[in-house]
Amino acid sequence: MRRIHRTRRDWAADLALFLFAACFAAVSSQSIPVAENLGPGWRAADQVAGGLGCAAVLLRRRAPVQLAVVLLLAGSVAHYLTGPAMVAVFTVAATRSWKATAWVAALVFGPLPLFLWQLPDMSEERAGSAVAYFALIAGAIGWGLFRRSRQQLIASLRERAELAEADAESRAERARMEAREEIAREMHDVLGHRLSLLSVHAGALEFNPGAPRAEIERAAGVMRESAHLALHDLREVIGVLRAGPGTGTGPAEGGERPQPELADLPRLVAEARAAGGRIELAGPPEGAAPPPLVGRTAYRIVQEALTNVRKHAPGAAADVRVTGSPGDGLMVEVRNAPPPGPDPARGTVPGPAEGGGQGLIGLAERARLAGGELTAVPAGGGFRVRAWLPWQG
Repeated sequence: MRRIHRTRRDWAADLALFLFAACFAAVSSQSIPVAENLGPGWRAADQVAGGLGCAAVLLRRRAPVQLAVVLLLAGSVAHYLTGPAMVAVFTVAATRSWKATAWVAALVFGPLPLFLWQLPDMSEERAGSAVAYFALIAGAIGWGLFRRSRQQLIASLRERAELAEADAESRAERARMEAREEIAREMHDVLGHRLSLLSVHAGALEFNPGAPRAEIERAAGVMRESAHLALHDLREVIGVLRAGPGTGTGPAEGGERPQPELADLPRLVAEARAAGGRIELAGPPEGAAPPPLVGRTAYRIVQEALTNVRKHAPGAAADVRVTGSPGDGLMVEVRNAPPPGPDPARGTVPGPAEGGGQGLIGLAERARLAGGELTAVPAGGGFRVRAWLPWQG
């Protein structure tokens, strides 16, 4: 017989069913019709059989079908096995296949036609006892089937939740890869432009060694600055590789793609206001400009945050604050108020928009690659996106 590992909960359930069977036998002992011609020895044997049947309930997890068959057959001659038999058929219905449950049910209700045929000739007490027996066994089978269907439903929901979680992780990973590929494309365009400047000026010096000294110094300065910036950008995105060979590089073939900077934020806000957005802008800080990668990342963060406001909280007011200084870093914060209610005059009805937060995942990856960090949390009924980016002194 195979070993069954039981948890504390399993032991508690088994003991509760054992007590149920014992209490049922004790309570129903006064209402069980017993033939008067049976002696005290038979009555004692009947009670002992009932006690053994209650104890056998503790074996229900090892062989429930066999236990149910034995108790049902013995119950036809022993009068105190109804409680243990109910527990046994409940276990079969709750834990075994439909086929096994059907066979046990057939064993239970097989004598039912014969009982119905003999019902008119039975005494009222015996007929009532038999009807109660069949009803109790049927109720035990029904409860077991209900418990099994509920367990199957819970298992199905748990499996779906695990699949949904795995799918969410997969989509998040794809979003990170797409963000990295986008950053790699931007860096490819910038590096290609700067390296092409190096090639042009180096070729000019090679084919015109007798150029004026001022022109040579200017070309050398451009070459040194381009090389420095190219190496700096390359260090920022080291390890960010394009997925798959042979992919295109976007519009870099036709020249450098214009890249936004922190100074372009007022233009971005003006465009959003022209589209009907209620946006207040504080910043960017005057004076020295942050490094291009930091400024471009800050621009993208504000752009995506305002896009999310339009998608998920249409009509809500937004507050954009950009502060910082060299050495302290650049702080970017976009906060929006709760969306207003339906406005028939404006024709807008706020509602949920499609999207699973993949844009925020991409922004967090951008901020991390720039050496900073980004958080996005609900705040005051609206939403707040806050990022800190390094700004070297």
